[in-house]
Amino acid sequence: MAYGNNSVHRLSPAALRVDPAAYPGSITGAERTPAVGEQVYCTAGPAEVVRVLGKTSNGSRLLELRLADLKLRPFFAAASNVLVAPEAP
Repeated sequence: MAYGNNSVHRLSPAALRVDPAAYPGSITGAERTPAVGEQVYCTAGPAEVVRVLGKTSNGSRLLELRLADLKLRPFFAAASNVLVAPEAP
C-alpha cells in the first residue's frame, strides 16, 4: 500500500516518542508547555521551540521545532512527544 510522501504512516507510534530514561529529570511537554526559544528533546535529538500553536487531539500544544542543523526545515510535534526540563524551584 502506497502512502505518498507522508512518511508518518511508516513509523510505529513508539518511534515518535522520546525515551524519558535518555534524559533523566526531564518531563513531557504535556506536563509543562515549553516556551519559544527553549530547548526540548525530540526523537531526532535536541531542538529549539520556534512556535507554540494550538492544541492537539490529546490536549497538549502543537510545537514547531528546529533542530540544531539549521539546514533542515522546522517541523511540528505534539508537546506530549517531547521532553523539557522541569520548572526551576
